[in-house]
Amino acid sequence: MRWSYNLERSRSVAAWLFLVAALVVAMVLVGGATRLTGSGLSITQWKPVTGILPPLGAHAWQAEFARYRAIPQYKLLNVGMTLMQFKFIYGWEWTHRLLGRLVGVVFFVPLVVFLSLKTNPRRLVWRFWLLLVLGGAPGADRLVDGGQRVGGAGLCGA
Repeated sequence: MRWSYNLERSRSVAAWLFLVAALVVAMVLVGGATRLTGSGLSITQWKPVTGILPPLGAHAWQAEFARYRAIPQYKLLNVGMTLMQFKFIYGWEWTHRLLGRLVGVVFFVPLVVFLSLKTNPRRLVWRFWLLLVLGGAPGADRLVDGGQRVGGAGLCGA
């Protein structure tokens, strides 16, 4: 099958790209709120698969809060924070990471489908792969570090 410029297929690709763009805008907004609330370091471990769920139950929350209290951000900025306050900042960071996963899936799955159907304009294919690599780089950075990196603003020595 040769590469197609079918108008209907181009509309599908355009709709997909607009959806991805809207999700990126949401990601930027939630990321801004995460930054403004100081929530960015509240999740101390990067677990791409099992981390999709927040802590479930009182014991899991206490364990997560204990890990947070061990990092410099807590010691320098949030000493005395309560578990309820921690849950608030954790919620922002968790939502930001969940949106990141969603953007990745919403970009990657249709990309593979459109490539297999050869509906993408040929001139854009390499750009889509570049976007995938650039979009996945922040998550891949955490994977390379073994999920333990906390980084950010020099607070954690990263």
